[in-house]
Amino acid sequence: MRHNLLSIIFFSLSALALTGLSSCSPHKSLMREDLVDMPAAYSEASEKTGHYNGRWWEQFNDAELNSLISESLINNPNITQAIERLIQSQSLILSAEAARGVSANIDGSAGRSRQNILSRPITKNTYSLSTAAGYEIDAWGKLKSRSVAAGFDADASREELHSLLISISAQITDLYFLAAEQQAQLALSDQTIASFEDTLQRVERRYRAGLVPALDLYQSRQNLSSAQAQRPLYVQGRQQALNAISVLTGNFPSAGTMELANIPQDAPVIKQGIPSELLVDRPDIKAAFARIQAADKRVASAVADKMPSFKLMGTYGRSGDHAILDSPNIFWNILLQAAMPVIDSGRRSAEVSRTESRLRELLAAYRGKVLTAYQEVEDAGSRITASEDRIIHLKNRVLSAENSHRLALDRYTQGLTDYLPVLTAQLSFFNAKSSLLTESRNLVSGRIQLARALGGRWPEEAAEQITMDRGRTQ
Repeated sequence: MRHNLLSIIFFSLSALALTGLSSCSPHKSLMREDLVDMPAAYSEASEKTGHYNGRWWEQFNDAELNSLISESLINNPNITQAIERLIQSQSLILSAEAARGVSANIDGSAGRSRQNILSRPITKNTYSLSTAAGYEIDAWGKLKSRSVAAGFDADASREELHSLLISISAQITDLYFLAAEQQAQLALSDQTIASFEDTLQRVERRYRAGLVPALDLYQSRQNLSSAQAQRPLYVQGRQQALNAISVLTGNFPSAGTMELANIPQDAPVIKQGIPSELLVDRPDIKAAFARIQAADKRVASAVADKMPSFKLMGTYGRSGDHAILDSPNIFWNILLQAAMPVIDSGRRSAEVSRTESRLRELLAAYRGKVLTAYQEVEDAGSRITASEDRIIHLKNRVLSAENSHRLALDRYTQGLTDYLPVLTAQLSFFNAKSSLLTESRNLVSGRIQLARALGGRWPEEAAEQITMDRGRTQ
């Protein structure tokens, strides 16, 4: 009966302390709206609003690309590391929460002793079993602040995982179309070599007939050799892009080929939206803000550590020389302990100073990250605009170069001009086509860059599905 009464008193005091005193805190938390003022619109293309927030790469309608990204989200080692870091941070929440609860230990002892009493040896057995419990009353919110800080750290780890998903999906998409461009450049190189071989045969026939000088023959052979020397670079570029894709999908690079799509001529348009959306759509910005919140709570904990502390402790047990559970020798005590820091050689003040400095550091880092994100969107918009303009001019250049090449070759075959106009027109035509391929891929890369810069909320669902799938396989 007594130990039941003791338990009721002990846990009632604990609940009272938890619900009452713990609401007091000498520190005022930082609000989000105090951090940064965002511009109303982007300067590059302010009329483009309402950007696509989902799995943007699916707009390319490429099954191979979709499969590669799905595979990377499952097998990429960096994603596995990020998930494990998230699990570690979630475990720290439980550890911090445990410090706010009641701790209890069961102690037991058994002994045997012998002593002489009135010249007679007496042997005696002794037994003891007790339970000791303790609870720190979080009067100033110190323990709660630490627990909340651990929660914000976990939020940051989760957002860093989301940011990694965005980064890897963008990298794979960019590499995929880089490999497609190198494949197209390789096909163009083969066309160029075939064209130069045909031209060389014509020059050789005219040279043997004594119609052209040896210089024309040497120049034609030089053009062919230059085109042939360029071909291995495109083979290398394609293979390196495929190797990088293999690593990102968690596989060893191999010499195998992949079914690559053509470079999209009408790549999906991803609109910029408005700058303030970056604060909620960029996981790295959200992670930086969560780190600020965690640091802010650690300042509160350091400030609270300078205040008095209160601990509630209690013990209940039995002792005797036999049948301990039935022993009438019951002992118990309950104690409220208070402690006030007086002299600590400045340790607690130094910790407050350190946590406040850390908070200011993270505030500066947050502003820097927001500025960088804004710049990335502006840069991507500028890149897209420039690529769109260049493609228009390059298409005109290809058409003009093709007509010039055909005309120069006809005039040379008829003996109306020397070989130099053919050489110039031929090189100009294939260089123009190569530049158009490169700029078409640059346009796609610019839109990928914009999608990456804008962030998005699709990683939240993806990360949840990934962690669920991994949990089922463990």
